Amino acid sequence: MKNRISYKKGEVFAAYTFLAPWIIGLVVFTAYPFINSLWLSFTDSNMARENFIGLNNFIEMFTMDSRFIKSLGNTTMYALLSVPFKLICALGIAMLLQNGMTLYRIIYYIPSIIGSSVAVAVMWREIFGYKGVVSTFLSIFGVAPREWITTPNYAMLILILLAGWQFGSSMVIFIAGLKNIPRELYEAANIDGAGKIRSFFNITLPMLSPVIQFNLILQTIGAFQVFTQGFIITKGGPMDQTLFTVHYIYEKGFRYMRLGYASAMSWVLLILIAIVTVVIFITSKYWVFYENESNS
Repeated sequence: MKNRISYKKGEVFAAYTFLAPWIIGLVVFTAYPFINSLWLSFTDSNMARENFIGLNNFIEMFTMDSRFIKSLGNTTMYALLSVPFKLICALGIAMLLQNGMTLYRIIYYIPSIIGSSVAVAVMWREIFGYKGVVSTFLSIFGVAPREWITTPNYAMLILILLAGWQFGSSMVIFIAGLKNIPRELYEAANIDGAGKIRSFFNITLPMLSPVIQFNLILQTIGAFQVFTQGFIITKGGPMDQTLFTVHYIYEKGFRYMRLGYASAMSWVLLILIAIVTVVIFITSKYWVFYENESNS
């Protein structure tokens, strides 16, 4: 008969006392807002009133609100383009720095720490401004200066470049994954005459695939929640080309005080992120390799 662990009342009380700050924070700052936003999505709440209107908010956003559809398209395009670009940059730098000095890793990680700040967004806006570094440099080659962030064909690209610059967190994770790949695999491949390119595609990528999946999920979720870059740098323009869903939610909720409608859009975005995440998990069985798997 297994011995049961008995706890004294004082020990239980002490445990809940230490857990209390976390439990209170979870209820007040996560659980309650989560449940309340679901309720608000079925109302016409605008701070002055709160009437239940059923699915009217959802019907409106998909049938009468073309800007919401535009914002979803922009956000999806941003995620599809920025996430692979960021991961490619992160993996490339990780391979260069996996045996390098810690100082260099810290330097490359700094943009990820401050990358979503307003200061960096303002700096990025100035870099691509009429008198910014980019216009000054291109003028050497005869390209006329322009406000790149107000040009429809380049506005989204500028934000994607900023996302690629913020590769630090993914880089650190990739470095950890690279260090866990057995060196014996590369030595065996070298003996068999495989070059660096072949070793990269036949050893590095397969062995790193679980880490790639992890980074892909994290960065995809983050990309769908992009806000500061579009809000500060382009203000959603030009012509709504960089109007992201979170920016539009903020606009509807706090500029026009349509809290119910904004909550409904938030839940649509949550469902979209969940669907994309599930798709990544389902498809991962075709490209994620685990060392302990055996082929039958």
